[in-house]
Amino acid sequence: MFRSEIGKIANQCWKEIPDHFPFVKLGEFVIMPNHVHGIIIIDKKDDGRFSNPHVGTQNFASLRAPKPRQKSQNKFGPQSKNLGSIVRGFKIGVTKKARKIRTDFQWQARYYDHIIRDHESFNNISEYIRNNPSQWKEDRFY
Repeated sequence: MFRSEIGKIANQCWKEIPDHFPFVKLGEFVIMPNHVHGIIIIDKKDDGRFSNPHVGTQNFASLRAPKPRQKSQNKFGPQSKNLGSIVRGFKIGVTKKARKIRTDFQWQARYYDHIIRDHESFNNISEYIRNNPSQWKEDRFY
């Protein structure tokens, strides 16, 4: 697979996440033609609520037809320094630059996340991400 100009932007914005969120470490990441997969490791001091490191995987699908904007349903107020704010920052960074190339660029409204709770899952998901490009021809969006 070869990265488009927007794929190159997404790759650069991904690499810059720890510059904006110093408590983040990045795991596997791959850019597919219509989505990306990545592992975000949130390495914060444990406040006692969790016994495992917070690790999330992402599948950010994009390239959808533009939809009307909807008012946020978040009833918890502003969110910062969490997975949602990291993903939001990444998507904003990509969008601002991508729209200079393609004015109708838009992410889908939501993303898929999964908390990785053990090393076995971490290794399996990392392998899935690494191997995803070789499975592209079997993808329903190919």
